[in-house]
Amino acid sequence: MRWFRIARPGGPEGLEMVEADRPHPQGDEVLIRVRAFGLNRADLLQIAGRYPAPPGWPAEVPGLEVAGEVVELGPRVGNDPTTIRRVGDRVAAVVGGGAYAEFVVVPAPQTILVPESWSDAQAAAVPEAFLTAHDALTTRAEVQPGERVLIHAVGSGVGVAALQLAKMMGCETFGTSRTPEKLEKAVALGLDHPLPTTPDAEPYETAIARLTAGQGVHAALEFLGGANLDRTARSLALGGRVALIGLLAGATAQVDLGLWMSKRLRLQATTLRNRSVAEKTEITWKFVERAWPWLTSGRITPILDAVYPVERLSEALQRMAANTGFGKTVVVWDE
Repeated sequence: MRWFRIARPGGPEGLEMVEADRPHPQGDEVLIRVRAFGLNRADLLQIAGRYPAPPGWPAEVPGLEVAGEVVELGPRVGNDPTTIRRVGDRVAAVVGGGAYAEFVVVPAPQTILVPESWSDAQAAAVPEAFLTAHDALTTRAEVQPGERVLIHAVGSGVGVAALQLAKMMGCETFGTSRTPEKLEKAVALGLDHPLPTTPDAEPYETAIARLTAGQGVHAALEFLGGANLDRTARSLALGGRVALIGLLAGATAQVDLGLWMSKRLRLQATTLRNRSVAEKTEITWKFVERAWPWLTSGRITPILDAVYPVERLSEALQRMAANTGFGKTVVVWDE
């Protein structure tokens, strides 16, 4: 099989396509013939040598999500309801690494059956974005139907997924972006309150206070970290919750702890990649039970920013790094 390995840590130009042995599934694993894989900012960090793969996953091959078909079953597949898969099933899945490959082995409970009407690119745009967003909203931030939710970087893959999920939960949504075009597209998906973060715009925390009569939002999905965390805290209502998903603005922050104490705020940081198989299985099945019907019925949908052939992987990564897109960037293998 072919895969892309990190030959020289740095930028996308350090990736090279090489031949490797095709893996075989063990236990309750399945072998997926990868048709498409989604790109994530974590890929850029791994390529740069700053985000190593968790134990058990290829250290030199990036990639966190795939879509394709099952071509081989491990000996224990089908022993319980979460592992019932058959050769030929079209599936999507999160992985700890190694998605930039023609074949990947994945625990069967982490796979999601894909509707026949979907393209491989659509399917590959779902796992990391929607599982992260659903877990952040429902488990980490404990968002309840009808609450007010702030979603930073609302035009990102996870941001777009979180927006759609929050709307399906009946929430009032507030979304930030530096790009007016992204906010326009988010409004078309149901965003209630677009909050531009350009230098001449009203500070979003001031806008939220005005829009909520000083009450603030009940929960926030924080993608930025750094100095933005304190601004997010000022946007929250009494007893507000923050799910910290990303650190685009920096890994350290100076915060007003007195504000956090007086508002009784809560912060829970989270990543999906380093979770155990059991944790990822639980996250996957919670999503399938609650939100998968919304996707399969078309009430919400994976948003594709761009789809690239595998020969243009470097270009696709550069596009994602430039932060110009809305939704997910996906790469498809040739037939």
